[in-house]
Amino acid sequence: MNATHFGFTTVSETEKARKVAEVFHSVAARYNLMNDLMSMGLHRLWKKFAIDVSGARRGDKVLDIAGGTADLTALFREKVGDAGEVWLTDINNSMLSIGRDRMLNDGKSVPVAQCDAEKLPFPDNYFDRVCVAFGLRNMTHKDIALREMWRVLSPGGSLIVLEFSKVWKPLQPLYDTYSFKALPFMGKIVTRDDASYRYLAESIRMHPSQEDLKQLMQQVGFERVEYFNLTAGVVALHRGYKF
Repeated sequence: MNATHFGFTTVSETEKARKVAEVFHSVAARYNLMNDLMSMGLHRLWKKFAIDVSGARRGDKVLDIAGGTADLTALFREKVGDAGEVWLTDINNSMLSIGRDRMLNDGKSVPVAQCDAEKLPFPDNYFDRVCVAFGLRNMTHKDIALREMWRVLSPGGSLIVLEFSKVWKPLQPLYDTYSFKALPFMGKIVTRDDASYRYLAESIRMHPSQEDLKQLMQQVGFERVEYFNLTAGVVALHRGYKF
């Protein structure tokens, strides 16, 4: 059985899938509240920047992978309008249900699919834009997932990856203290689950650096790959094209 990492712990690939699912089932109900607290509201600015950089325009077909509570789906829906099409997808039913209900409560109907990013149930060359925000880090085979994203993109389309990354080195000690002390404490108070936020901090450290992710995107076929460091590298936005 193949081994992989779950934070700093080595586990089987099957066990990782189960553990990641448990994390998001546990935090789903208060996920948005914790995002606001953890980032002091900055996640909203990061996501708006992602929409702007994506190049999405009226009439586009957009795939939101690991879309969870539908923050980006809602923003993309505004951008593409009624002539466009935005799919909300996630592997985790608890998260997906919250996103689906939120869109319905806002009077916005979007197609929804529970699916694994490593096996996307969409035809080749279908979407104009694909986006994955704070989800790639949790995927076991990032190269396979990225190759699937490339497959479903139409020629000329772009992929946006918004993800926690490697912070500016002088800030590392302060960031580590915040990540490993403050985040689990907040998680314990708000969600009664400190372990999931300890995993969050560990998973960020195990995620590829800005340059490594750029190279991985290039290896699976993306071209003109570039990245933008946000908040001193706490988050990075990668963009690549399919030609």
